[in-house]
Amino acid sequence: MTVRIAGVVRESIVDGPGIRFVVFTQGCPHHCPGCHNPESHDPAGGYDCDIEKILTEIKKDPLLKGVTFSGGEPFDQPEPLAELAAEIKKLELDLFIYTGYLFEDLQGRCDPATDRLISLADYIVDGPFLLSQRSLELKFRGSKNQRMIDVAQTLKAGRTVTMEETDSAC
Repeated sequence: MTVRIAGVVRESIVDGPGIRFVVFTQGCPHHCPGCHNPESHDPAGGYDCDIEKILTEIKKDPLLKGVTFSGGEPFDQPEPLAELAAEIKKLELDLFIYTGYLFEDLQGRCDPATDRLISLADYIVDGPFLLSQRSLELKFRGSKNQRMIDVAQTLKAGRTVTMEETDSAC
């Protein structure tokens, strides 16, 4: 199975907690003004990459705390990313996902691949980047409207639970 990507960063400390392998998906419908990754917007850009190849690269780094799916828009390719996420979880790595969609809208899709991808994530940062709310003081977020969602707590509580509510060490 393949996923369309703009590229990867093998070690990042700005895309979630700890050292992370980051997969930048290709294609984004949001086109947020001020986006830090505008080259990832065109769905025809980037390249198709086999998820096994990505997994091989992830397995090479014993220092990784986790993997981050960023964009582009990861939830526009939920099926291959859910497959990749399932394999990442087998490696006992955590999963961070950035999305321009609101979490509640993703849940409202009633799409099994989207639901599976959500369930495999540890944390989801949701909402579009808003240049007018940009802040360099936010942890792992670009603008104040974005929420860092604790997915396990959210699914357990049946309501959106943010990291601020759980006081997580993230």
